[in-house]
Amino acid sequence: MTKRSEAKYKIDRRMGQNIWGRPKSPVNKREYGPGQHGQRRKGKLSDFGVQLRAKQKLKGYYANISERQFHGIYVEAGRMKGDTGENLIGLLERRLDTVIYRAKFVATMFAARQFINHGHVKVNGRRVNISSFKLKIGDVVEVKESSKQLAVVLESSQLTERDVPDFLEVDHSKMTAKFNRVPHLSDVPFAVQMEPHLIVEFYSR
Repeated sequence: MTKRSEAKYKIDRRMGQNIWGRPKSPVNKREYGPGQHGQRRKGKLSDFGVQLRAKQKLKGYYANISERQFHGIYVEAGRMKGDTGENLIGLLERRLDTVIYRAKFVATMFAARQFINHGHVKVNGRRVNISSFKLKIGDVVEVKESSKQLAVVLESSQLTERDVPDFLEVDHSKMTAKFNRVPHLSDVPFAVQMEPHLIVEFYSR
């Protein structure tokens, strides 16, 4: 099972942004960093610092993916045709845990990873418990029959803080989601601005 290395609200505080757009985020009350010196850490970042912050923000958003895994996704994006930054976002959005979160089967990215690891999800009728599983266009994801009435699933599908993006076809009555296409950066409903071009610059140094 994937280790959750940091609490999601700590990531929000460190970034100084409510990166998932959640109403309970502490950044809604305090936009400065954690700790007794948090309010003093507003100095101007260097180019390297800006690039690093962009990488940390995107990594944190996707349930704080490990550096090794994130760099591997970046390398794969660089081998593909087209813009590396766009490809990076496309690969991250093809992850099973991301689709479970986007479909509103769970409330958070971290919950999506745990939900999959505990065996509640099927892809094309077969159980998959690997959160980094890469979906293909046309794949159908569903919540296992015995898990469809779980409180966490029913509550998440009613959340009003975010909508299901149009690159997914979701049926909450059946708890299924069809992956219709790989999204572009402009299609992804990030709560804050993500800058994958800065991540490309960071790794290209």
